[in-house]
Amino acid sequence: MKHFLITIDGPAGAGKTTVSRMLADCLFYRYIDTGALYRAVAYEAKTVEISPDNDAGLENLCHAMTLKFIRDEKGTRLLSNGADITDQIRMPEITMLASAVAAVPVVREFLLNIQRDMAREKGVIFEGRDMGTVVFPNADIKFFLDASHKARSLRRYNELKTQPLEDVENDIRCRDERDSTRSLAPLRSADDAIIINSTDLSAEGVVELMLSDIKNAFL
Repeated sequence: MKHFLITIDGPAGAGKTTVSRMLADCLFYRYIDTGALYRAVAYEAKTVEISPDNDAGLENLCHAMTLKFIRDEKGTRLLSNGADITDQIRMPEITMLASAVAAVPVVREFLLNIQRDMAREKGVIFEGRDMGTVVFPNADIKFFLDASHKARSLRRYNELKTQPLEDVENDIRCRDERDSTRSLAPLRSADDAIIINSTDLSAEGVVELMLSDIKNAFL
């Protein structure tokens, strides 16, 4: 099989990260979690107390940041200016802050360039919310992974185990509203995306569907 650029978009808790990693392993592709990049900016902004509405501060912060994915015995890790911040960026407060930071044009422009640099060589899967609509509108194949709000909330709750389920449900509802209504690159499926509802599917079932779609499209 030739090497392709594949995007997987969708709302929080739809299973994008798990499915993207599994699909990348099946295809021997690189996997890029673009949400982690926004979380990194949010984490660094919080560390130096820059608010999401401080465009100038965020721009200066971005220009001073060097972000890099590496693989080690723990899996894929994200380094910010050489420091491993993979675990720190998964806290609930960083999740919500990342959603706010993602709506800031200077941040999106900074990360857009990083993502496109990472895609120069194909054989890569990009997971995010606007990969197929904004960052890579000419991607070889685009998926949009969705699920019911209840299923997404339960998955995120089981993943984190740090908040009551009711709080997780509220957080996802707020994030859905923010991501889908923001004026800059709102969350939506690309017109040519393959939409998969994972509510009643296992991660393995979703990957099986995706592999079939890729085979049908390109073999």
